[in-house]
Amino acid sequence: MKRETTGELPKVAVIGLGYIGLPTAAILASTGHDVVGVDVNSRTVDAVNRGEVPFVEPDLASYVAGAVSRGKLSATTETPRADIYIIAVPTPLTDRKSPDISYIEAAARGIAPQLKSGNLVILESTSPPGTTEYLGQYLDQLRPDLALNPDPAAEAHGRLIHLAHCPERVLPGRVMIELVTNDRIVGGLTPEASRLSKALYSTFCQGEILTTNARTAEAAKLVENAYRDVNIAFANELSLVSARLDVDVWELIGLANHHPRVNILQPGPGVGGHCIAVDPWFMIAAAPEENQ
Repeated sequence: MKRETTGELPKVAVIGLGYIGLPTAAILASTGHDVVGVDVNSRTVDAVNRGEVPFVEPDLASYVAGAVSRGKLSATTETPRADIYIIAVPTPLTDRKSPDISYIEAAARGIAPQLKSGNLVILESTSPPGTTEYLGQYLDQLRPDLALNPDPAAEAHGRLIHLAHCPERVLPGRVMIELVTNDRIVGGLTPEASRLSKALYSTFCQGEILTTNARTAEAAKLVENAYRDVNIAFANELSLVSARLDVDVWELIGLANHHPRVNILQPGPGVGGHCIAVDPWFMIAAAPEENQ
């Protein structure tokens, strides 16, 4: 585990204790943050409060048990007061291949009554470009007394909050390693939101933290997985064509990859998992007129 830092650190509430939320909460707690995890599943909450992990992820159990025993991590079904809120809830596809952001809206409804001036809200859930802005508008409807824009009057009257997007970029089975070692992308609705988000991730991330705007950060995650989807599909189509041509696809790929600018993947069963088969549809949903 990472050694705890000294000095006062912001209190963090992580909304959603799934495959991304719980590891993120545990990593933050291991660096000295006071972290409260929030989940609608009471069995998940009870397991975390016992220092247990409700799913399998290497090394996560030791992080959770250690953080809970030191009083740095707890869980609840009710959103608490905090300095920073991280939303890590599911964004599944509907039957019509469009993103379901109702879980994000539900998280916002839980956060809104607790918000105070200076709070930072970070959306980690994979989302179509524009979702972080929508989240800001949704929070504005719930809390019209607060402001998201850098209005000096709002800041002077203690009404300014900050909002950013920071997509997760980890591989199941290596989450606890890659949370620390992978580069991160942080995109704020304002430069100050980006700065505050970068400061948070800097407490545990050893990779480079790259700052941009929220829409670009949202698109980056989708583009990464769409790129992998296209390359996997090309390798599999190549294997079908090679079979018809009576060509050994493995030899063919090996020879082609000797070119210094070619790196064809190996054919396989296709795409799967939580992201690669889903994320390209989020880009289509964001710009449907370009995909007619």
